[in-house]
Amino acid sequence: MQTNLADFIKGTPDGDEAEAILRACVHCGFCTATCPTYQLLGDELDGPRGRIYLIKQVLEGAEPTRKTQLHLDRCLTCRNCESTCPSGVKYGRLVDIGRRVVEERVPRTLGNRIKRNTLKEFLPRTSVFKLAHRTGSLARPLLPKHLQDKLQPAPAAGRWPTRSHARKMLVLDGCVQPAMAPNINAAAARVLDAVGVQLLAAPRAGCCGAVRYHMNDQAGGLDDMRRNIDAWWPYVEQVEAIVMTASGCGVTVKEYGHLLAHDPAYAAKAARISLLTRDLSEILPQFEAQLALQVEQEGGRRVAFHPPCTLQHGQQIRGKVESVLRAAGIDVVLCADSHLCCGSAGTYSVLHPEIAHELRSRKLANLEATGAPEIVSANVGCVSHLQAGTGTPVSHWIELLDQVLAEPPAAA
Repeated sequence: MQTNLADFIKGTPDGDEAEAILRACVHCGFCTATCPTYQLLGDELDGPRGRIYLIKQVLEGAEPTRKTQLHLDRCLTCRNCESTCPSGVKYGRLVDIGRRVVEERVPRTLGNRIKRNTLKEFLPRTSVFKLAHRTGSLARPLLPKHLQDKLQPAPAAGRWPTRSHARKMLVLDGCVQPAMAPNINAAAARVLDAVGVQLLAAPRAGCCGAVRYHMNDQAGGLDDMRRNIDAWWPYVEQVEAIVMTASGCGVTVKEYGHLLAHDPAYAAKAARISLLTRDLSEILPQFEAQLALQVEQEGGRRVAFHPPCTLQHGQQIRGKVESVLRAAGIDVVLCADSHLCCGSAGTYSVLHPEIAHELRSRKLANLEATGAPEIVSANVGCVSHLQAGTGTPVSHWIELLDQVLAEPPAAA
């Protein structure tokens, strides 16, 4: 795709990156076939190819409108199109650049600004979100349905292992997970402890930066990333990996090196952090033989696995969760259209509840058609979003593995 960038962005890091991405696009349209919003809305401008055209026009000097902004806002950033694209177009990066430029030029309504600013200020601050979550839980019956969905009862975290091991890894607590699902990291710590790995958490690390960055407060998102790097840096020589139990955080932290490449104070550190970062499903396959020895193989539980977009498209990780669970005697199935988004997508389900709920309904219908009595996923947002739409138990896959390891062997 030939481009002629306007002077305001030409020759800048974002401009150079956007131009390279645009030139890679060959207009083939394969991306529209796997775009959830295009499938749902049927509008070319609500698919990747249409949004690429809109961004191209804006970067070439066309004046964006609220309609432009709406089409870009409706993108889930699921990056399914990246998995489909035969030309390797890095759509996720392009849409972040386009959204930032449009945000600077198109004023939002007062109500929209209040909603978005509330999310940007509350979600990334763990202590503030915990308080808000606790307060909201008390007032849950009085809240709108889409906010009630976000206030599911949180299971107790259980114990954190106290044994010390020679092998050590860091884990990110994140921003909303400690309040919404504190058992996820505790379960990860117990499972890793069972195979001889000590999981540590850096006290000052928090939101990975994705919330603010993907809501067009990119400067604020980069500040969150720098804070995490500072919190993790004293541990870098002691640990062999930084483990992500939320795939949404993982895809962001793996991009720190790229996103901070032009920051002279943090570029090298960010690159090191990204190299150390692993999704939990990338860590546990090396321990499959040990896990198999610790569980009862007969009569394994049957579960449906929903792979989050940030895992299968953002990080391009497929099959690892299923492999680990099967090694532990669990019967894992994928549903039809398992490549499609469930509609959670970070703050999307709050900002665009109608689209998010329709995507969830389709996903749950496919998951329930598998006949599995429970559902697991790999991202706290997906777990919460899916659970709000079904009576079928939904949990993180590491919680299931933790339960299986804790079960006493069946009597001979």
